[in-house]
Formats: sequence, structure tokens, C-alpha cells
Amino acid sequence: MQKLTAAELFGLEHYARERAAFRARVLEHKRHRQLAVGPNMTWCFEDRLTIQYQIQEMLRVERIFEPEGIAEELAAYNPLIPDGTNWKATLLIEFPEVTERQRQLAQLKGVERRCWVEVGGYAAVYALADEDLERENAQKTSAVHFLRFELTAAMIGALRAGAPLAAGVDHEHYSHRVSPVPEAVRAALLADLA
Repeated sequence: MQKLTAAELFGLEHYARERAAFRARVLEHKRHRQLAVGPNMTWCFEDRLTIQYQIQEMLRVERIFEPEGIAEELAAYNPLIPDGTNWKATLLIEFPEVTERQRQLAQLKGVERRCWVEVGGYAAVYALADEDLERENAQKTSAVHFLRFELTAAMIGALRAGAPLAAGVDHEHYSHRVSPVPEAVRAALLADLA
């Protein structure tokens, strides 16, 4: 997938007029790009449209309209767009109650590196996590991580030929498998591959 350019973004005034319709379109698009992995984790698979929405919202909230500021946002978010041989996802760890969330985040250190996808009979592909910055410290992991799953040409070919897709986490304190990945999600992810 090609990276976004400043020319493809809405200016602030134009975005203000288009925001409600654009947001509705993106939310519908995201429905088929989210995968619940167990009761407390959601993977949100990113693509050009989801990242454009993130950038547009950042520009709006921060009131950024200068070319340098727009370039900074593009530089920060463009790496989250899949490159044609991978999937990129935002991992959300969700525990509604604050005390429980703090306890779980302390136990789940390293969980971002135990997330995997599996194509047909191929070995599981574990996520490359948080390539931009560390999101874990000595006490706990973060509730948000960024994952990249790098696929081989053979895996991509197998997916195109109908091979099943599974996903999961195999951390000592959180182990869940989704098999098969729902067809709507699988189809959306297949479209990300060159």
C-alpha cells in the first residue's frame, strides 16, 4: 500500500464539513478490521483509510495546518500502513476496572511479542512489536501496542488460494486462539497484501 501524502489529506475547513460522513465511513470500514482475541484484547488492523482518519483527527484536534506539522504527522503515522507483505495492527488491552487493569498490565509484560498469526499449515508468525518506541517498563506493559506481522510470499499465495487463517496470543497469563479468523476480517486482511 502506498503511503499517504499531504495532497491526499483534507484541509481543516474541508474536514470540518466532511467529518461526520468520513467518520461514519471509517467506522463501518473498521468493523471488518477488528479481531477480538480472548475477552480482553482487540487487534485493530490498520490500512490507508484508518491511518488517514487518525491523521485527520490529529490535525483537527491539534489545529495543525502548517506544512511542517502535517509532514510530522505523516512521518509518525505512515509507518503504520501495511507494506503489501505484512499486516499492521494496534493491540488494545482492555480491562474496564482500573485496579484490575493495573494488576493485569503488570502480569502481561511481554504479551505484545507473544501475539501471532498462522496461515494454513505454516508456522506461526509472531509480531514485531513497538518498533517506534518501547511501551513497557520494569513495572508493567502498556495497554496499547503496535504490531507488525511479516508474511512470506508462500503464505500470501496460500491465503489467496483459500488457506485458513488463525490468530492468537500465547503468553503465560493470557492464552487465546481465534481459529478460523472470521471471513469478513480475513477478506479485509487479504486486500492488504500486494
